[in-house]
Amino acid sequence: MAKKKKEGKKKLSSKTKKTDVSVIDKYNFKSKNIPIEISILNKKKEFVPVYQVSISQISKTTELILEKIRQQLIKQVNLGIVEIKDQKKSRVIEEKFKKTIHVLVNKYFPDTEEKTKDFLITYLIQKSLGLGNIEIMMNDNLIEEIVINSAKEPIWIYHKKHGWLKTNMNVATEDQTRHYATMIGRQVGRQINVLEPLLDAHIGLGDRVNATIMPVSTKGNTITFRKFSRDPFTITHFLRFKTISTSAAALIWLSMQFELSAIIAGGTASGKTSTLNVLATFFPPNQRIISIEDTREVRLPKFLHWVPLSTRIANAEGKGEITMEDLLVNSLRMRPDRILVGEVRRKREAETLFESIHTGHSCYATFHANTAEETVRRLTNPPIDVPKSMLPAISLIIIQFRNRRTGQRRTFQVAEILDDATANVLLQYEPKKDVLVQKNKSKSLMEKLTLFTGLSKSEINKDLKEKEMILNYLLKQNIDKVDSVGRVMAEYYTNKKNLMTFVKKNKKFKF
Repeated sequence: MAKKKKEGKKKLSSKTKKTDVSVIDKYNFKSKNIPIEISILNKKKEFVPVYQVSISQISKTTELILEKIRQQLIKQVNLGIVEIKDQKKSRVIEEKFKKTIHVLVNKYFPDTEEKTKDFLITYLIQKSLGLGNIEIMMNDNLIEEIVINSAKEPIWIYHKKHGWLKTNMNVATEDQTRHYATMIGRQVGRQINVLEPLLDAHIGLGDRVNATIMPVSTKGNTITFRKFSRDPFTITHFLRFKTISTSAAALIWLSMQFELSAIIAGGTASGKTSTLNVLATFFPPNQRIISIEDTREVRLPKFLHWVPLSTRIANAEGKGEITMEDLLVNSLRMRPDRILVGEVRRKREAETLFESIHTGHSCYATFHANTAEETVRRLTNPPIDVPKSMLPAISLIIIQFRNRRTGQRRTFQVAEILDDATANVLLQYEPKKDVLVQKNKSKSLMEKLTLFTGLSKSEINKDLKEKEMILNYLLKQNIDKVDSVGRVMAEYYTNKKNLMTFVKKNKKFKF
């Protein structure tokens, strides 16, 4: 009886262990030819899900041997802080390491086939050069941010589907975090030390890195990586995810087609820059576009005539800074048809932006504000203090909203600016129904459109319906790559009749 009771208890405990962990999501990707398996897990006593990284081809024993090889590599090649300022130098260093690693891998794994040896060499290079396991996570397209808070806790990530997650990765020591920060600083010609304990830098394709070191960050050294989107959102994604409605998108498209300026506002991480990027595909291909950003995030279709410009931070001596205002003033000398501004923060930037609109340029900018009314208040009051008489130069205010509880991003308001510099909300988001609904009739936007297009209101409504058909066609045909969407838009402006034959028959478009 006692034995049976014990067996019953054992079975019960094993069942409990199984229910302690549940799998929310699972997927695979490759990081420099290394197959990575990701599991998103709900674990008992954990208040947030866990992002678990596993490399299926490497056992714990192999991992220990590889770490031993890595330690030998450090002694033989004198690995310390490697200064890699350009691609060519990076490749030379990799080749030097490859030779040494090849010898060590042959020594410890003599009977292994060449394909496996190549895989182990790639893994060791990734662990030894650069950011180690962080680089694995950098190659996951579903991650937006990677955060090191201190060596005492796991690395956190912000996942596109699941929000904030803890990982099963961590940095060994505070010195290792500081080493990573120093290495990133050297890549961009900047320092991080006791005198300059803050670092803000852009690396690679435009990924943004912020680092702080003790004693400024009292808990430990920190690094925050904000990833640049490798596969940017398009209007198709926005419609598919219900971020915006087809009718709202058609109205914005019509306004942008006829060169009416707009401000895209919202809170932090509400999708302002993504929206700017998405809406920029509505530009005609025969116009010159200048984009001005702190971090290169805008990516436009290759069919557009586009010149991207980026600001530059001052060096250690406080020299060489290129501000957004500098680039905005310079862009006016480049004969632009459209100007995109990453974010307006200061008075001079706002003044230059509004002056450029008044001199006949179409401008589109992002701005921090939660509603259309708040956007007007922030623009017309200190510290920005734009004169109210200048504000009607902006025809549209598009407000983006992010529900922090669900992680959903939505277009919250579409508003017009009236002659008295007040906002008239045309479309308003209803959270309970999860839809954009009409709130007020247009008092100035429709008048501007009839004035600039020469079309009657019925002709404008017909044009809007046509645009809605094209947007629904993109959704039905699953055309969601930035260049593919751009190609359809280019066809609209150059051979609309041909495009509409595909749209009306719902036929696959020939790229």
